[in-house]
Amino acid sequence: MAFLRTRYVLVLSLTLTLKAILLLIITSSMVVIDGKHPGCDEYYFGRREFSFTLENDVYLRYKSFKSVSSLEHAIKSCFPYKIDIGAVYSVDPDKRHAYSQTGTNVFTPVERELVFDIDITDYDDVRYCCSGADVCSKCWPLMTVAIKVIHTSLKEDFGFKHILWVFSGRRGVHCWVCDPKARRMTNEQRSAVAEYFRVYKGNENNARKVALMGYSLHPFLARSYVDLLKGFFEGELQANQSIFSTKDKYDKILEMISDEDIQSELREKWEKSANRSSLSEEAISLVRWDQLKNTLQSKKHKAPTLRMCVEEIVFTFAYPRIDLEVSKQMNHLLKAPFCVHPKTGRVCVPIDPNNCDEFDPLAVPTLSQLIEEINSGGSKMDVDDDDDDDTDTSLLGKSIKFFRSSFLEPLLKSCKEEIESSYKTKIDKSKDSFSW
Repeated sequence: MAFLRTRYVLVLSLTLTLKAILLLIITSSMVVIDGKHPGCDEYYFGRREFSFTLENDVYLRYKSFKSVSSLEHAIKSCFPYKIDIGAVYSVDPDKRHAYSQTGTNVFTPVERELVFDIDITDYDDVRYCCSGADVCSKCWPLMTVAIKVIHTSLKEDFGFKHILWVFSGRRGVHCWVCDPKARRMTNEQRSAVAEYFRVYKGNENNARKVALMGYSLHPFLARSYVDLLKGFFEGELQANQSIFSTKDKYDKILEMISDEDIQSELREKWEKSANRSSLSEEAISLVRWDQLKNTLQSKKHKAPTLRMCVEEIVFTFAYPRIDLEVSKQMNHLLKAPFCVHPKTGRVCVPIDPNNCDEFDPLAVPTLSQLIEEINSGGSKMDVDDDDDDDTDTSLLGKSIKFFRSSFLEPLLKSCKEEIESSYKTKIDKSKDSFSW
């Protein structure tokens, strides 16, 4: 057993070293890895906070490292079960207490990626296949449509380009927006972006959890509804969850209608047909959805609250449920990409937002599978060798390749261009100050 445990720890160390290197590339590339450039902040990486979660939930915050090698050494020494990434601070997080004794509040976050956290457990009231931390192919599409809605808005409404989506390893997804203007946002600006996405405002005690005000939807909401949510609700969601098929399911939806006469009319119609239909659950749900839409359409003149009722039902079930507090504060931690989830053993791999329909959370490699692959000689887990033919065929090969080519390299190129431009502007101003 001791031998097996030693072997497990060694493999875990290798795996963590791999993801730490990848993680380092993310953080270091925020100011360009080549610290030799005169415009580069050589102390930037040393002011980044890391957090280690050790065995028995021992939690170490505000760790910082001067170099890649020092971080790698700490990982090999501590064997963290999980690594979280925090903000870049004004001073070295590891020395924050020394600065606090000066009496000035100099320890403050100055830069942080804009992040989003979406968890499937927040959808427990609208999914009937699973609950809690469980996830399956029937409810995961809720995460898929969330990625599509948020990713489209971040690119089209805010103009962000460098966006990384990562599987949380168990029951959700994380989003990292790494553009310079996103990293330098204040907490107030982050809150404004987070509130832009706020639609789901109810709680478990409210029947009506979404209230869409006015005579028409905001352009972002209208685009999301037409392009993504409506089709998903009437197609994949109905097929997977059959949300009108039984009384306990459709009662939840009827309670979202403010007019009690309409509620009673539809409930009576569906209760009478409950035992006479030979249709499948999916077909029954589709029929009842059409009946509800037609009834609301014919009677929407009765009250203003009925005007948006159909859209409100769709948004209640299908719109992304973001943990807004994670996005609002710069000092909030988020799990590092390529971590191994301590409970599932699955690797937190990147998700391609352009092909997120193909992502299967249950097919993501686990730590035990990586151990088996290494033991069988099937992978050298070398992320630095672009010419290694084995990389694409290894369990993490496609994820590493996608991470490098679709996210890392474009971001690195953008960071270099930004530093070059900023440095050139600084030099030009310096020259102008000496000109007569």
